[in-house]
This record gives sequence, structure tokens and C-alpha cells, in this order.
Amino acid sequence: MNLVKRVRYCLAQTAGFLAPRKDFSSGLLFLCIRLGGKRPNVEDSKALSVLCVKSLEAQSTPRPRFWLRQLGCAVLKFGALTLAALSLTDPLLSAQVKPAPFQPGERLTYDVTWSIFQAGTVSATLQNVGQVSKDEYAVITTAQSQGFVSLLFDVHNEFRSFFDPRTLCSQRISKKINEGRRHKETEIVFDSQRSLAILDERDLAKPQDPPKHAENAIPHCVEDVVTAFYYLRRQDLQIGKPLHLPVNDGSKTYDVTLYVQARETIQTPLGNRSAIRVEPKVFSGLFKRKGRMLVWFSDDDQLLPLRIKFMIAVGPITATLKSVTHVAEKSPPQGQPWVGAK
Repeated sequence: MNLVKRVRYCLAQTAGFLAPRKDFSSGLLFLCIRLGGKRPNVEDSKALSVLCVKSLEAQSTPRPRFWLRQLGCAVLKFGALTLAALSLTDPLLSAQVKPAPFQPGERLTYDVTWSIFQAGTVSATLQNVGQVSKDEYAVITTAQSQGFVSLLFDVHNEFRSFFDPRTLCSQRISKKINEGRRHKETEIVFDSQRSLAILDERDLAKPQDPPKHAENAIPHCVEDVVTAFYYLRRQDLQIGKPLHLPVNDGSKTYDVTLYVQARETIQTPLGNRSAIRVEPKVFSGLFKRKGRMLVWFSDDDQLLPLRIKFMIAVGPITATLKSVTHVAEKSPPQGQPWVGAK
């Protein structure tokens, strides 16, 4: 009997052994109902392991083929412990265990300053744009320059980033960029099955030029420049413990190291808030120019990005969170996909 048949036979024998034992079979049934076909979390895995051990301890007298029943429960126990270990070590699985600090309808609005000047506003609205059988989140981010800065450099940008709320992996991002004389439309699709980032870009300021198309290798899961913030909001930020995040903006994928530096109190339009300061190493890599980036996340369950600061040659640019609101979700007109949808 080959290994596959032996394991199947072993599990069948185990199922027969468990049936008359109401305490274990009831517990197992409870776990199955609780899991609902989903991946077990750490608590479920530990509970399943305990039940397996109890079933062996309940074995008071030897029975025919006991080694099969023992091996069957060992298989269950090994699988449960393996899932528990994975959920503790794999960042994507650990992100699933931690409750989501954000929900569809959340809108974050920021005031942006350049040095001492009011520069504009940025807003990020989270929406559930998936079908009934599958959730898909979209973050619609807009940036609008204001006042004196608009006279120097007018900005009207819109990014639409789509990601899976379970894995937090980016699926695609579309950009409409209007910055001074620069006008571009860009779409990047992250094809996890083929491990490719597929970029298509049109320069609207040079309509005579052919569209740009490029394909670059990516790992199975990457973040874009928008979803990276939502991924970090699902992590356990511990002072002194760096994080690594694969980020792609259409070309090479960069392994961005994020240093969790300190807890400190900062002043915001929302009042004085305790915050965790994080420094992502994005310059001279993901961003070609030199500089530094700092992000202050609220030191609570929401991990709101309270302040984002870029220190670059032309002067510091700072986005400060001024409001958190929840808006009613809107569905696209019937038969009309969301912009950037495939």
C-alpha cells in the first residue's frame, strides 16, 4: 500500500474511531462550523491539537489497528501545529489573524504643506467594489494643489488602487497624473499567477508617442504605493523591530525596509495623539531622488497614518490627517466597471 493510500486509510480509520466519542467529535464539529471552510487561526489550531491529544489520552485499552488511529490523529495534530506556526511566521497569514483596523467607507483627509506654505489636500477613500462571492477593496486617492503652490506647480492627481482584503496583496493600480505640464495615464496590473507586473502608460502631453508597455517579474504578493499603508495598518508595529515590504511601482520590485523607531506624542488637528514613528527606506531606491520619509501611525487599534513627511532638497512636504469620516458606499452603474477595473 503506497503512502497516499495509507494516509487515506489512516484518516478513514481515525474518523471511525472518533465517531463514538461525543466529547471529541462534538469539539471537532464545533471547530468545523467555526472555521466555516476558512483557514484556521492560531486559537483554532491550538484547540484542534488539544482535542487530538485528548482523544489519545481517552484510549484506555489497546484496540485493533491502534497505530493507525494514533497516526491519523498525529496527522491532524501535525497539520494544526503547522498552520499555527505558519500563521505566526507568515506576514500575510498573520495579517489575516489580526482584526481589520479599517472598513469600507473610511475616508482620510489630509492637509498638505510645503515648508511654511499651505500646498493642498489629499484624500483616500476605501470602498468595497467586489462581487457578492468575492470582496475586492479599492482606495481612491486624490491630490489637489491649492493657493500659492498652484501658481508654481498645479497638481490634480487621482490614483485607484485595488487589493484583496484577505491577503492585502495589490491587484492593480491606475493613475491619472496632472502635474504642471506632465499629463499621464498609467495602469499597472499585478498578475500573481504569472508573477508579473504589467505596465501600460500613455503620455497625454505627447499624443504622437506610442504607449509604453513593460512587463517585470514580481514575487507572488506585492504592494503598490497606496496599499502599502493599508498593509502596515494590519501589522504589529514593535519599536526596534524592522519590517520588510515588497513594493512595485511598475518596474523593479523593491524590498523596502521599514524601521519602527519610537513612540511619541504629536499635535494634529484631531488633538494630541500618541503615535508610532516609522521610517521607510524608499529614497535612492523606490524613489530615485535623495531624501527621507517619516510616517506617524496612531498608537491604537486603527493605526491611522496621522502624519506623512518627506524631507527632500526643495524643502519638507508634510501631509497631516485632519479628518476621518465614513461615507456611504456607491456602486458603479449597472454594466459599467470601475475605472481601472479589468
